[in-house]
This record gives sequence, structure tokens and C-alpha cells, in this order.
Amino acid sequence: MKILANDGLAKNAEEHFIDEGIEIETNHFDKEELMKVGGDYDVIVVRSNTKIDKDVAKALKGTKTALVIRAGVGLDNIDINACKDCGIDVDYTPNSSKNAVTELVLGQMLNLSRHLSVADATMKKGQWNKKQYDGFEIAGKTLGIIGFGRIGQSLGEKAIALGLEVIYYDLIKVENDYAKYYEFDDLIKKADYISIHLPSLDEPIIGKKELDNMKESAILINYARGNALDEEELIDALKNNRIRGAAIDVFPNEPKVNEKYFELDNVALTPHIGASTLEAQKNIGNEIINIVDNYFGVKA
Repeated sequence: MKILANDGLAKNAEEHFIDEGIEIETNHFDKEELMKVGGDYDVIVVRSNTKIDKDVAKALKGTKTALVIRAGVGLDNIDINACKDCGIDVDYTPNSSKNAVTELVLGQMLNLSRHLSVADATMKKGQWNKKQYDGFEIAGKTLGIIGFGRIGQSLGEKAIALGLEVIYYDLIKVENDYAKYYEFDDLIKKADYISIHLPSLDEPIIGKKELDNMKESAILINYARGNALDEEELIDALKNNRIRGAAIDVFPNEPKVNEKYFELDNVALTPHIGASTLEAQKNIGNEIINIVDNYFGVKA
């Protein structure tokens, strides 16, 4: 049995499969190469850097490849329907990174509320701008969560412990004892912090209308999908102080980033590191182990 980890594999998973006698390949193949050699592997594991689109799925049809695993939460880089049509199963690791993402969101809420990134950068330039960095406390503020799945609920639970009021919007009302459901437009108007936790969308859920309806003191956080918001409208809102700030970890055309962000002090950018903790990667490895072992019935 052979596994291709096209974007790398957690050490614990790699060691586990090697102990089982499974051959592991960790070299990265681009699309054209993957279409040629991918069919030599029973399992292909990908992260966000590899796209399994219709062309790749068709190239894998009728080959050894039985299973594609997304090492992470989102499946927007995998054409699930095309894989299904070509007889390839798809799975993912939805539980592994929720704590990592949650902690990073909370970190950015604190960062933007207290100007930590900007204060650090100016201090390193020899500037003492104490009077410019009056911030505000997050306790007593309202956090609005758009998408109340695993990560959204984890964020809500931790936010309550920090003294925030938590409200949420989701297509499905979720029974809980700490967060109140709000209609989307009402959440946009009420929340001091708005954090997006949705799967890939056909159109942005945050555009000019939504930004105009936010408080001027609002902070918008997107650690979900790059296409969840209209970048140009967000940049305009930040530039003209129509909202207080934003934190962005995901972008529409990664690794490319809209350079207009670089001119703004009220946006905090990170290079898609929501799940980049040692603990999350180990958890992802364990989930992949379980997926493969359960899929093939017995240890290979």
C-alpha cells in the first residue's frame, strides 16, 4: 500500500504508517505531475496547497487511488462531486484544529483591541508612542459568530470565559446555554467583534452593505475562507475608518495577498496559520491514521 502526502504529513502519522509497512511519499507534485503519478497511490493526502479538481479526479479514475484525505477542515480545494463520479472517496479531519483556530482568533481580538502589533513595530523603530495606543477591553463587549459549527462553538465557549456576550448566526439554530441566536443583519449591527467561521461560499457574505451596517468600533475577523468577504470593500472600510479593524488569515488567491492591505495599520495579517500548532498537527495526524485504518478495514 502507498500513500502520497502531497503537502507533507504529521510526524506521528508518518511513523505510524511506516511501522505498518506502508510506503509514504512526501514529495510535492504540481497539478500536471499529480495527474501523471497520483494513480500509483492508494491514498492521497492534501492540505490547502493542493487542488484536486475535475481534471485531477478524471486522471485518477480507474487507478489505484481509492481515497483522498484533506488534512484540515475545509474541502473547497477538492471537487467532491468529481471525485465521487470517478469512484474516489473523500474524507477530512474536522476536529483537529478547532482549538488552534479559536486561540488565534482570541489572540487577534486582543491584539487589535490593544494595538499590540503596531506598538511592537513602532517600538522597534525607536518610537515611544504611548499616548497613541489607548485601547479597550474585550470584557463586556459582544462577539458575533457567523457559522456556529465546531470552531464557532469552541470560540463562543472560550469567549464567555473572558467576559464577552456571545451571539451567533447559522442556517441551523444550535441548542446551547451561552450564545443567543440572531438573524444575520441584526448580528452585523450589534456585534463589537464579528468572526466568520463558514465553509466556502459562492459569493462573499460580507460586502459594502454589511460593512456599512457594522459599528464604527467593530473588528472583523476572517479565519474561515478567503472568499467569505469582499476584499476591496473591506480595504475601503478600513482605510476610511468605517470599522475599527480586521484580522485576516485566509485569502482568495493564496499565497498572493492584496498589497493594499500593506498600507493599513488597522489590519492584522497572518499567512493561513489557523491550524499551525504542534498540537493541531499531531491531532490531524491521528485523525488521518484513524481514517486510513478504518477505511481499509485492517492495518495494511
